Amino acid sequence: MKQVLLDTNFIITCVNQKIDFFQEIPLMGIKIIIPEEVISELKNLKKTFELKLLENEGEKFKKISLDGKNVDNAIINFARKNPDIIIATLDQEVRKKIKSKKMGIRNRKKLEIV
Repeated sequence: MKQVLLDTNFIITCVNQKIDFFQEIPLMGIKIIIPEEVISELKNLKKTFELKLLENEGEKFKKISLDGKNVDNAIINFARKNPDIIIATLDQEVRKKIKSKKMGIRNRKKLEIV
């Protein structure tokens, strides 16, 4: 089964644009992975709604821990070591540095893999 790793900005944007990624991504046949470092970033940003959503949907995703202090660099390194993983990020710098497939948002409402 394919897997997608979600970045902080992807989660925040999906919530703001009312995209139910916990429903849509599994319908694509893809398993969701959320790094503990992303959850920590959400806590630091005081994104309580997003954190509550993750807490309520905890059985729908797998938590992993990344190596590195900087979350973006850790995601880039993870993507390089796991080229089959889809990276869901809206960060242009991260998108440029990874060769694997990426998930984004099209027309503010539709998830797509590029």
